Amino acid sequence: MKKNKIENYSQEHRKYLQGIKSKHIYVRVAQVGLLFFCIGFWELSAQFGWIDTFITSSPSRIATTIASLYSSGQLFTHVGVTLLETVLGFAIATVLGTLIAMLFWWNDTIRKILDPYIVVLNCLPKIALGPLIIIWIGAGLQSTVLICVLILIIITIISMVNAFSECDKDKILLMQSMGASKWQILTKLILPHSIPSFISMLKINVGMSWVGTIIGEYIVSDAGLGHLIIYGSSVFRLDLVMSSIVLLCFLACIMYFFVASIEKLIRKKRG
Repeated sequence: MKKNKIENYSQEHRKYLQGIKSKHIYVRVAQVGLLFFCIGFWELSAQFGWIDTFITSSPSRIATTIASLYSSGQLFTHVGVTLLETVLGFAIATVLGTLIAMLFWWNDTIRKILDPYIVVLNCLPKIALGPLIIIWIGAGLQSTVLICVLILIIITIISMVNAFSECDKDKILLMQSMGASKWQILTKLILPHSIPSFISMLKINVGMSWVGTIIGEYIVSDAGLGHLIIYGSSVFRLDLVMSSIVLLCFLACIMYFFVASIEKLIRKKRG
């Protein structure tokens, strides 16, 4: 009797796991199907004249434009510049913002002193600093990276400070009663507890890093996908604009899935 119950339980568990796997496959197929449907409908609308391809372009014209950029050797140059600026801005802002958040947790007085300035900087449109940044450090990669960092770092600081403050106070008191130092509390309790919030912050920063980079390239640049968008708009080459946007979406998705893969790896290790 007991053996039958165990076998029934195992069968139910297998059915449950199969149901989850089937739903996951269904979602993935639906996502891919929706993408191909949108692309196909867009192309058909262009071919039958339902839309003005001068304004909206079309998948075939975008593919032709990207192929032209590749054959001329410009594709990897512009993609490489934008990708480098984005990754640098993302990495610098994430590391520096997390370290500042750790400093704020370590010394509450410093946090209270600087808190109103953080709020003001968060409200300030960073694009307004663009002309000053160009004057201070010059045009080029460094100014674009700095604009990207300025956009991301405040988000990083606020997110991580909130994550640190949400840690269970009773656990902190318990570690203090057992003679743990502040460094031990930070490394053994606060940081491990904040990993989910850190991953969520990384996902937000992925999108914002591309925004910061493109804004920087809008202001001043002679290379990059933002430069192509501005150039294409100025000469009414909207195929070039749409191609740059498609490439941006592709690169942003790759970067997001990279962060999502890190999240899955951490979850496996933790549990």
